Amino acid sequence: MFDYRYHALSLAAVLFALAVGLLIGVAIGDSSLVSSAKSGIVHDLSSELNEIRHKDEGLQSKLSEQEAFGASLYPLAVHDLLAGRSVGLLFFGASSDEVNGLASAAVGKAGASLSTVAAVREPLELEAVARLAAGTRFAGLARSIALLERFGEQIGRELVKGGANVGRDLLSREGNTLLSAFDGKFAHLEGLIVMRDDPAAMSASQSEATAALQSGLLAGVAAERVPAVGVELTGTEPSQVPWYKGERISSVDDLDAQAGQAALGYALAGAAGAYGSKSSANSLLPSVPAGTG
Repeated sequence: MFDYRYHALSLAAVLFALAVGLLIGVAIGDSSLVSSAKSGIVHDLSSELNEIRHKDEGLQSKLSEQEAFGASLYPLAVHDLLAGRSVGLLFFGASSDEVNGLASAAVGKAGASLSTVAAVREPLELEAVARLAAGTRFAGLARSIALLERFGEQIGRELVKGGANVGRDLLSREGNTLLSAFDGKFAHLEGLIVMRDDPAAMSASQSEATAALQSGLLAGVAAERVPAVGVELTGTEPSQVPWYKGERISSVDDLDAQAGQAALGYALAGAAGAYGSKSSANSLLPSVPAGTG
């Protein structure tokens, strides 16, 4: 049976589709309409971009002000913090001119001097070190990790004492074999900065011997009540902070930042903790009471 209502609805749908098609065709064919829409979009995007640039300029200005304020405050914050002290820098592995320069500048602003810079050879030439220790209680260190660690402790003691009243017989005897680099002079140290590289390309036995010597050396420094601070740069990978924590020494993980250099001064003055910008840090800087105390 023929349904007039169905026929009317179908006809209306066809007419509506024709009307929509006609409007779309006119819009596409009307270049002025398209150009107007395009101009509106470009104008809106340009306005948003200019607003973002304006905000960025404001933030950059505030950041520059904060950096200038920090640069002005930094010398006041560390002034005479380490007045007259002699500090050493010890590399476990390859030395770094960048770290040397940053450490020297940091302790210098705090009133101290970097008098001793040395690098411990890696891997250790155990047999050569043992031969030079002949006639001492450390002659068998190549065959005993425990003896090697005690040897390291003695070296650590002599390093920070600088030969005062105890002689430097062992360190003088072993220096050329044990150290890959040395600059400055042996002097009584009141602080030691340590920079460690992650041991690479070593056998298991070499890594074990290296770890024993390093731990023993830091134990000797601690026995003389000299503060040791482990340092690294912001981009150091893998981070050595976990190792420093394991050796129970303070650390600074951003020596290449102004805050890191300030933290180094306070850590050498006695503040204990892990400082810097990495997730392993306790805080960016020590509290002033802890540092001055």
